[in-house]
Amino acid sequence: MKIIIAGLGEAGVALVRALSVEGHEITVIDKDQSLVDSVTDRFSVNGVVGSGASQETLKKAGAEGADFFIALTHVDEVNLLCCMQAKNRGAAKTVSRLVMPDLAGDVDGLKKEYGIDYIVRPGRDIAEEISRNLGLPGFVKLEGLFGNTVTIIDINVTKDSCLAGNSLQYIRSNIRKDMLISTVIRNDRLHIPDGKFVIEAGDILTIAASGESLDEILSTLGIKKDPADKILMVGCGNTGEYLARRLIKDRRHLTILDSELERCRQLMNLFPEADVRCSKGDITDILEEEGIGKIGTIISMTDSDETNLVVSMYAWSKKVPSVITLVDKQSHVRLLHKVNIDITASPTELSVFRILHFIRNSAANSGNDGSGRYYGFYRVADGMADVMEFGIGSDFHALDVPISDKAFNIKKGILVSGVIRNGKLIIPTGDTRLEAGDKVLLTVPVAKGISRLSEAFD
Repeated sequence: MKIIIAGLGEAGVALVRALSVEGHEITVIDKDQSLVDSVTDRFSVNGVVGSGASQETLKKAGAEGADFFIALTHVDEVNLLCCMQAKNRGAAKTVSRLVMPDLAGDVDGLKKEYGIDYIVRPGRDIAEEISRNLGLPGFVKLEGLFGNTVTIIDINVTKDSCLAGNSLQYIRSNIRKDMLISTVIRNDRLHIPDGKFVIEAGDILTIAASGESLDEILSTLGIKKDPADKILMVGCGNTGEYLARRLIKDRRHLTILDSELERCRQLMNLFPEADVRCSKGDITDILEEEGIGKIGTIISMTDSDETNLVVSMYAWSKKVPSVITLVDKQSHVRLLHKVNIDITASPTELSVFRILHFIRNSAANSGNDGSGRYYGFYRVADGMADVMEFGIGSDFHALDVPISDKAFNIKKGILVSGVIRNGKLIIPTGDTRLEAGDKVLLTVPVAKGISRLSEAFD
């Protein structure tokens, strides 16, 4: 596919990195010559220096024949104009990132007015992700998939976990039947485990579960969710506004610290229910003044990754039950993952994921109708595996065949990790049989390059 990316900030470069390994024809646009040169030197992509809103620049980039045009500049209004110009020039589909809450609230109107096919809103998406994980300890993270029909539990196995030392078969028979361990990362290597696979302390698991049984599953796994009634938010930019609205709506006791006096005044007007305080000086001293030892949840959301890292590391050292860190640079995300300082939330990572999701689903659905229709995918296991959703038609080769039967003949290394029937998730066993009208979830290593249901079977 021919893909044009305008804007080479953190998200733009991360998207280039993700797409460049898939063999697409990619062209990047940015006003900064040094940024364009840096990206074209590192990746096999073309570069154009200029504005993505300029007809001349779009002509040089080949917008007329582009399958996707993606606007990721730092200015929302520029992104909207870029998409409108690219669509007028002939780009098939356009994608825009919007950060400002007042613009991002009118998605349908903006799509229609500017001819945009997909809008990614990292602030809103991050707020939703943080809300889902409030009060959780740092070794576990929750994600909602396929319209929240499926809940993914990402968990680092501790030495005292009930999972450590047990095989998947034992776990299924004796611990929980209503969850499925679909991937294991051990020593940076991906495993799609079978029933004989034994879980070890230090493993990173992807567990599929229904939201209806989530609380019971977390309890069984020894995961206690703090009520998170008292929350301290350090910094409150655009993303913080989205989250503050959600927290206040949920009647949480919210204290907001911000270093800019004028911003504090704005926040007081926006959120009269919150306790807003101006915080200048050494951040660790300020946290001590706020009584950090008595706070259940700290969310660091300043515009500086470095400040967020300091806040989170200090809160972690003070044994704050739940620490959530907003980070933008991918190197910082990897750093926090390594030291396991609770939950990271990355607007860049989430934006790239959502755009990849849209591109891949659009491409697959454009030529895959009827039986085996591809509905979507979600990337899991630190980007090494996909959970893919396919429709089962009446001509599926193994209708009413147990998935453990040889006649089902699914390829080695691919796992049936769920079945959605009448809107409900079924956690499969070896005896589970697929019916026409089902949606089947397959967990597939990215390296296998599966895009159609038939490719998952021998």
